[in-house]
Amino acid sequence: MVQDLYILMITAAVVSILFKFLKQPVVLGYIVAGILVGPHLFGETLVNGDNVKAWGDIGVLFVLFCIGLEFRLKNLISSGKIAAVGALTIILGMMLLGYLVGWDAGFDMVNSLFLAGMLCMSSTTIVMKAIDEAGMKNERFVKGATSILIVEDVVAVVLMVLLSSIAIRHQFEGGELAGKVVDLAITLAAWFICGILIIPTLIRKLEKHLNDETLIILALGLCLGMVLTAEEAGFSSALGAFVMGSILAETVESHRIEKLMTPLKNVFAAIFFISVGMLINPASLAEYWISIIYVSLVIVIGMILFATLGCWWGGATMRDAMLTSFSFVQIGEFSFIIAGLGTSLGVLNPMIYPIIVASSVVTTFLTPYIMKAALPCYNFLYNHASASLRAKIDQREKQVAEAESAATVSDGPSLADKARHAVRNTFILKHLVNLFIKNMSAHDEKPE
Repeated sequence: MVQDLYILMITAAVVSILFKFLKQPVVLGYIVAGILVGPHLFGETLVNGDNVKAWGDIGVLFVLFCIGLEFRLKNLISSGKIAAVGALTIILGMMLLGYLVGWDAGFDMVNSLFLAGMLCMSSTTIVMKAIDEAGMKNERFVKGATSILIVEDVVAVVLMVLLSSIAIRHQFEGGELAGKVVDLAITLAAWFICGILIIPTLIRKLEKHLNDETLIILALGLCLGMVLTAEEAGFSSALGAFVMGSILAETVESHRIEKLMTPLKNVFAAIFFISVGMLINPASLAEYWISIIYVSLVIVIGMILFATLGCWWGGATMRDAMLTSFSFVQIGEFSFIIAGLGTSLGVLNPMIYPIIVASSVVTTFLTPYIMKAALPCYNFLYNHASASLRAKIDQREKQVAEAESAATVSDGPSLADKARHAVRNTFILKHLVNLFIKNMSAHDEKPE
């Protein structure tokens, strides 16, 4: 295991330094490092693939946990229309496009639906990493983009149930799907209500006892606890990590936790991208190169089209809509999960998996470059638009700016702050927390 980590870190360091020297995104360097240490290039793997996959899965959890730390619940509520309309437009549009691609390739209904599911959602990990590297973390569109990705992750749980039902029974079970949607809604509500009401209050009371070491251990423990809770409830582990990050974002220590988590996130996220590179088989690229280019073009063009329309219909400015859509031009970990589900159920055509993996890597590789083209494309569209369309773009920009100004002026206590204040004043919780702190203080003052 130590040898595996040594090989991964040294290879990733050398390749990423080379990519930095060439002024290329470091994510691409990690993917190339994965190809170099993987089992396909030299005929044997230089590292244990199971270890790398496990570390990569942890990397996804840490990345989503940190995304949650940076994202406030009020942001999701404030961008609710953009999130709902944008995610719905992307998912329905890309699923239709993916199904047509499968039908055109001669696949049956089940394989076409699985292919549609693999193409309909962007990778939260890759999108946020690309935005961070591009220095666009504080741009206005990021809030809406993150909200859409959250909604997509939630819908992914429902989609998994739908695809499983169709694969097993070859028919749609509406009752089962409705039950899963209700379970998901109730579970998420319970997590957020209990978490936001209790955890920030407890951390505020414990603040003087939490040095950096204790705080990061507590945060990781809470994160992994929520991951296990999500898995036990039948939901995505990544969703659990994000939820706990969002809960801790409402605490007084959120920025401190984020700072402490950054090194861990960077290390394990690098391993995740290396694990993606290890899946690339150059022989498969040569065998299916036409299909890979075809699917990659469908992903890029479809995501730009449907994400732009969805964000615009949801109330975003055209500039923000295009910045969002140009960052969504890839598929990622969710596509691999769908592919793994289809393989485990024995319904997936064997040629789909290598095409999807290769298309994911190709679109991941292209994402930073396509993102750079967003603003030039927006300027081109604006300068060549008709007078009526340009007027609509200007009007939307003015409306969004006015709404932001009004929100800034009237920015009072958040919903979570009000809820915590109410709970802190309830007799039972107040005395339970005070009793806990009193006992801890007495233990600390106990003579040696």
